[in-house]
Amino acid sequence: MADHFQLRLVDSRMLAPAVRHLVFERVDGQPLAFQPGQFLQVHFHYDDGTATKRSYSVATIGDGHSPVRRIEIAVSYVEGGAATKLLGELPPGGVIDASGPYGRFCLQETDSHPRYLLLATGTGVTPYRAMLPQIEKLLAKGGREVVLLYGARSEAELLYGEEFEAFAQAHPGFAFHGCLSREARAVPRPGDRLGHVQHALAELGPRADRDIAYLCGNPNMVDAAFNALKEFGLPVPQIRREKYISSR
Repeated sequence: MADHFQLRLVDSRMLAPAVRHLVFERVDGQPLAFQPGQFLQVHFHYDDGTATKRSYSVATIGDGHSPVRRIEIAVSYVEGGAATKLLGELPPGGVIDASGPYGRFCLQETDSHPRYLLLATGTGVTPYRAMLPQIEKLLAKGGREVVLLYGARSEAELLYGEEFEAFAQAHPGFAFHGCLSREARAVPRPGDRLGHVQHALAELGPRADRDIAYLCGNPNMVDAAFNALKEFGLPVPQIRREKYISSR
């Protein structure tokens, strides 16, 4: 059963012009037990007093098994959004109500497929950041590879891009492709691809006997990639999905 608790903001920084990275600790001092890929819900009220909530994947890089003290999330700016006002203006020491963790969008380390295809847009990349320690252990066993296709409009919107680049350089079995749909980098990198993330799938040639796919982010991307993967022959159980919808 999900736990309810309060979170205190201890640090924050801008990841992109419209995305803020927030670091919390529980007010009660307890660590958070979660599986990478799970999310929390932030509870608050509209100006008229109506209760509401928003969901945010935990972005914390832990060991994949032990509870964590620092609880990290990434929050997108939504024009006129109530959650944007709450979290975008939250000062250091500010407290919010939360619950969780929830969700089953988690890496299945026991899966027998040799290649994992991870697709994301926007803040949909946050669960994959939390999965990096699991991915490292998976690759260390041998016989596996992981490919992350991350779609953004420009280099400035590749959240945690430098972290994924560094991880790819340190782990030969991990490939990172920044898929830029509107503006290429001034100095392109070998892993860069132009166009939408789902369009980069053809180059990888997905196969049912080799691949399992994880899709997280904008619903349009998730739906388009889901249909493309089915056309490549992947059965539905080998395509796991998590849609991110911006709410006001």
